[in-house]
Order: sequence, then C-alpha cells, then structure tokens
Amino acid sequence: MIRELVLDTETTGLDSGDGHRIVEIGIVELENHVPTGKEFHYYLNPERESDKGAQKVHGLSREFLSNKPKFSDIAEEFINFISDSKIIIHNASFDLGFINAELTRCNIDELSENIVIDTLILAKKKFIGQSVSLDSLCRKYNINLTGRDTHGALKDAKLLASVYLELIGGRQSRLDLDNVKNNSSSEERDNLFNVGEYYQKKNLKKTKQSKINEDDYKLHLQSIKTIKNSIWKKISD
Repeated sequence: MIRELVLDTETTGLDSGDGHRIVEIGIVELENHVPTGKEFHYYLNPERESDKGAQKVHGLSREFLSNKPKFSDIAEEFINFISDSKIIIHNASFDLGFINAELTRCNIDELSENIVIDTLILAKKKFIGQSVSLDSLCRKYNINLTGRDTHGALKDAKLLASVYLELIGGRQSRLDLDNVKNNSSSEERDNLFNVGEYYQKKNLKKTKQSKINEDDYKLHLQSIKTIKNSIWKKISD
C-alpha cells in the first residue's frame, strides 16, 4: 500500500523567518493514489496579527482564530498523522519552512525534504514556460474551482490532490487487475484472454524444418506434463 498525504497551509504572512505563523493546516490522505476520505485539519491561533495581504487571501481574522488551538497543542497529533508517509505540497519550500519553524518552537525535529514531493516542480517539467499556480493547473485539468474566492488549507489540499493525480497520469493511471478479478464472474475472467484459442486461430507462418535430438524431444514432452495449465497442452488439444 502506498500512503501519501496532500498538505497545504495558510499563514499570517510570507516569511516564516520574520516570525509569521500558520493559521490553518489541511491534509488529505491518499492510498494507492485514491482519496480515502481521511483528513487532518485545524485552524490555529498564531498569537499575532496577519498581514493585510495574507488576511485578504485566507479571510481568517485574529478574532476568529483567538480561541483556536496553538500549533504546539496539535504538534504531536500532526507528527503521528504524518508518520513515515510521503507528503505532497505545491511550492514545498514555503509550507515546509513554516511547518519546520513551528516544530522547532515545539522542540520537535524538523521534517526532511526527502519525504516531500513538490507538485510545483512536477508541473514546471510538464508545462514548460506556462503558469503552474494551483489555480492555473486546476483550469488546465478542468477541476472545479467554485468557492475559491478565499483560499483555505483543506480546500486547497483537496484541489491539489486532484491536480497531483492528473500530474502523475490521471485517476486511471493504475490498471486495477485485482478489481477485474474481484468483480468479474469466473467465466468472464477466463475469457479475458484465452491464450490457447488465440494461437489456434492465429495464422502461423511456416518455418524451416530442423532435426532435433530424439532424447531431448522426449525429455521436453515429459517436462510439459509437469507444467500446470501448460500453454502447449492448450494448443495441442
């Protein structure tokens, strides 16, 4: 099983080094590239004002956030939720910088860049010279942006999950043979590809006759009998 977490944050400003803090964190869980419905989401009290520009983006006032938990209150739960999973982030250096600044304040080890997949880098490789903001990628992939007048960490994590699945090949990027086996009747499964019938119907080209060693041929016939569901038996029946 592949477990991945799509993460986004909203912050009081643009620079974690200048004391800006996280005001919202949202994470969406994927298993084998399929959303499970499991989420991690908190509004957080940053203990400071948001820059005007930042508040215009996320719409979260200091009054609204004043009774919300601090990052230190949810830090342990956050680390446990992440576990050892890969984390999907758009423009990872920004969000990771803020998260690691918060973890440092809590005397918790920082997250390594090695566990992060940056969709901004993936998108730049795929759409060279084009805009690869989250909005632009949603429009490229016809992902519904209704209700995104203001940004939200959980809302954007869900959008990014859809974008990520498209960037790696779409929701049908994995051929689910197990699903075919589980949901088909035994007759349907047998008819998915009948090898013996295929070769019986196929016009085989004539080849030059060559002499074979009689002893080797007998050993070959004996070995065929030991093979379960042998293709040679299907052809000769």
